[in-house]
Amino acid sequence: MDVQIFAMTHKTFTPPPDPMYVPMQVGRACSSPLGYAADHTGDHISGLNAYYSELTGVYWLWKNYRKADIIGICHYRRYFIAEDGHLYTQADIERLLAQYDMVVSKKLELRMPYYDGFAATHDEKDLVETERVVTEKYPDYAQLFHKMVHEKETYFANMLICRKPLYDAYCTWLFDILFEVQKRIDLTGYDNYRKRVFGFLSEFLQTVWIAKNRLHVYESRVGMSAEKCETEELKQQLARYFAAQDIAGAKQYLLQQLEKRPDVLMEASDIKGELKLCMQVIATCEYEKSYGEKPMLARGLSFDELLGQLKELNRFAETLENRLPYASEPDGRLAAMLADKPDAPACKEIQAYLDAHPVSATAMEIACIIARRIPDKS
Repeated sequence: MDVQIFAMTHKTFTPPPDPMYVPMQVGRACSSPLGYAADHTGDHISGLNAYYSELTGVYWLWKNYRKADIIGICHYRRYFIAEDGHLYTQADIERLLAQYDMVVSKKLELRMPYYDGFAATHDEKDLVETERVVTEKYPDYAQLFHKMVHEKETYFANMLICRKPLYDAYCTWLFDILFEVQKRIDLTGYDNYRKRVFGFLSEFLQTVWIAKNRLHVYESRVGMSAEKCETEELKQQLARYFAAQDIAGAKQYLLQQLEKRPDVLMEASDIKGELKLCMQVIATCEYEKSYGEKPMLARGLSFDELLGQLKELNRFAETLENRLPYASEPDGRLAAMLADKPDAPACKEIQAYLDAHPVSATAMEIACIIARRIPDKS
């Protein structure tokens, strides 16, 4: 069988050595050539890349590519991988598709209903209009769409592998909806993140389409070859603020960046969890200062040492589970608890850790709260 997995990209990268993986430049109509296959010939929407993201490549393959029996979509830094961590080979994919209709990412477990999450980071009316279009064009999908949009799961990244006829059927449905939504919504004034609305909507539409068609899908692990360049830039700038012990500046900068790119905190972007650790550093230092304690940034640690210390502290906090005598919040109560109940097993563990490590009781307290292991006092 002819199996081709296309790695969508807008920048040069080192592709996997397996020739089954084909780099494909998206948005070529409005950018310089990278030397890869591109999405700007034949029937294409390449010029809409700012709004459709990797979907301009998805569209081009639907309309122009006829060679593959099995076709896949991945990203220049995000790939499907087997449970043991190896990149799929053609034999792996053929074996999976002998049993399943499609390979997709594992569903994201969201902290809130999809509708609420979308409304928090995009324009709510765009999702409302999408549901209206689905209801009008594909009424058999309406009830399921409405149900799922208020649930807490979705596939992500528009990644999939399947046989070409199934791929074509999906694209026919997907772009029929998206093009109609595009006619109806006004994107004037959207920033670069929110402009990519059709790329975001399609992730949820893929979830609905799979459920409605009762596809037997294999939810694969996704491996990351690198973090987003935006994530690296954020960390580098935060490291400079931390080196200067400028907590207020670090907080202001991070909040500004999150307003522009709220997706950088998602697991698919912050793959090492280090931006979340930076947020923990900022919160810890603010509380340490308010309690008159020496802020952790004043301990002379490098950026990597600082995050390494927090990782260790968080691991320790997780091992405490629910064994603390009562609830603890960053208001000084952990220190009081250590004084009040020094013989409690959990308190002994905490005190021993504090004696052996240069961290404050406040840092410990915040780590325990983040671990979500401490029951509410009420």
